[in-house]
Amino acid sequence: MATWDDVASVVGELPLTEERAPHEWRIGKKLIAWERPLRASDHQALTALGIEPPQGDILGVRVADEGVKFALIADEPAVYFTTPHFDGYPAVLVRMAAIEELELRELILEAWLTQAPKRLVQEFLDRSR
Repeated sequence: MATWDDVASVVGELPLTEERAPHEWRIGKKLIAWERPLRASDHQALTALGIEPPQGDILGVRVADEGVKFALIADEPAVYFTTPHFDGYPAVLVRMAAIEELELRELILEAWLTQAPKRLVQEFLDRSR
């Protein structure tokens, strides 16, 4: 089970990231991870689809594209999901109580790699080798 402190710790290890608002992490102006409580419309949409709306803390995370989003959801539906609000948008929702810290770390790193400037990504990858 991951916590908001785990998210902050992982994001804090990545260059040029900041928490501009509580539970909202960015690189520059680009979101990489954020708290995303379900809205009434999300509950209604999920219920209409026959899906039980999740309880507890929910993290939104940017992904490279919708293919990645749907692959994550297909591979681990107990951890990842989406709502109609995110149709056409490359982000996945994460049940915080269901994700392990290592998986969270990998997901946030991928979000950062997707959103960070290309030169910074290359420098980061070169240092990581």
